[in-house]
Amino acid sequence: MTGVPASAAGGTGATPVTGGTGGTSGPGGKPGSGTGASGGAGAGGKLGAAVVNQASLWNIANILTMVRLVLVPGFVFLLLQDGGYDPVWRAWAWAAFAVAMITDVFDGHLARTYNLVTDFGKIADPIADKAIMGAALICLSALGDLPWWVTGVILFRELGITLLRFWVIRHGVIPASRGGKMKTLAQGVAVGMYVLALTGPLATLRFWVMTVAVVLTVATGLDYVRQAVVLRRQGLAAERAEAESGR
Repeated sequence: MTGVPASAAGGTGATPVTGGTGGTSGPGGKPGSGTGASGGAGAGGKLGAAVVNQASLWNIANILTMVRLVLVPGFVFLLLQDGGYDPVWRAWAWAAFAVAMITDVFDGHLARTYNLVTDFGKIADPIADKAIMGAALICLSALGDLPWWVTGVILFRELGITLLRFWVIRHGVIPASRGGKMKTLAQGVAVGMYVLALTGPLATLRFWVMTVAVVLTVATGLDYVRQAVVLRRQGLAAERAEAESGR
């Protein structure tokens, strides 16, 4: 076994062994144990890196994303209580939805500002965004408060853009536009107003807010398609140029 003195194995000579640098020599100049400072530092470094990587998962940005994921079933439960038409339960559902929307604003900002971006956050954040919005739209349409075509348009756009990002990801990243941020805000406000049991002028107002949200949803979706096509063409052109220059 590496690092065991020859005498311990019943031999009389000193068999060369590969211990860590900085290991102490035994009596008679025999090799010491193989656990020197270098070996210990290497193992400790790997262990430390693993601990740091594991700890980084539990940063404030990821915790907010997890809270948003947990809020999805809670929001659905509150919204559908007593048949989904109790104003009090719908107010509680609105509160859960509002908290989810607020955490959506802060988790991304905190991750970028304090360098808390992780692979988990990259995957979980968009899932949490679409889960809470999708759950709200589907529930509202099932209750008859929101036309199904509105839900279909918004969900088709959101899922389509997600797939589009993966389609062109090897060529580059499509950045979030100002129109996209306005779309997200309009959707959040409109859906929140539909979650509340509003009547009179406020009920009319929420119709127009949702109209603006749908228009922004379609317009920004088409813009993302345009950007994706341009980005892919540029990427393919760059690949062809690189291939030709390498001949």
